[in-house]
Amino acid sequence: MLASQRQERILAAVRSEGAARVADLVERLDVSDMTVRRDIAELARAGLVRRVHGGAVAPDAPGRPTDEPGFEAKRSWAGPEKAAIARAALATIEPGQAIALSAGTTTFLLAELLAGAGIGPLTVVTNGLRIADALYGVVGIEVILTGGVRTPSDALVGPVADATLAGLRVDRTFLGVHGLDAQGLTTPNLAEAATDRALMACAAATTVLADHTKWGVVGLARIAPLEDVDTLLTDDALPADARRHLTETALVTVDTSGATP
Repeated sequence: MLASQRQERILAAVRSEGAARVADLVERLDVSDMTVRRDIAELARAGLVRRVHGGAVAPDAPGRPTDEPGFEAKRSWAGPEKAAIARAALATIEPGQAIALSAGTTTFLLAELLAGAGIGPLTVVTNGLRIADALYGVVGIEVILTGGVRTPSDALVGPVADATLAGLRVDRTFLGVHGLDAQGLTTPNLAEAATDRALMACAAATTVLADHTKWGVVGLARIAPLEDVDTLLTDDALPADARRHLTETALVTVDTSGATP
């Protein structure tokens, strides 16, 4: 099937259903995940669809920059890639460190791995309720929960969280993000953007954990420019245009060819 034919079918699906998921299009068109994403990118550049996390919607669909999916919804997206990224992040953590984990589904997977890894002593600062639960009672791990106002994604944000983080210093922050592009990291939630900046400010270095589907997704609030990121841990399906914009960031890609969630 020619690219133009695939794109016509993708556009027809978006117009008839209001949205189309990459996973569904892969099955319908019998092509790779990356082929579908390239086709969506072409349609988006032409203004025919709008690219969102996990697929495409009609260009006039409401709510994209401020749409904040819940934790369970996000947890099902790019599961194998997130698991591989979390395993790679675990390998960088050493006993005796103090680290911060932002709220998020990939950072939650990292917390679950930490709970069973026996790395200790370790201090973990987090604004993620799910992360705090995953690490609660684990021998050798001290958890500091920031407090704050709860978001739909189970993050604690706002002045209380920011003030807590301002008084702390950690070796590294592992940050999950809603989206990233050439302009930097973004989230749909204004208060969460401020708290994410506080998580970065309290750390000697920041590692962003973001699977390839996050590239090109833009939220309402900007967190930080790409140059403020020390390391980006992603998967090997990150688009070539993304790599061109990440020349000042330590880019680490993990092989997900045989990954399982």
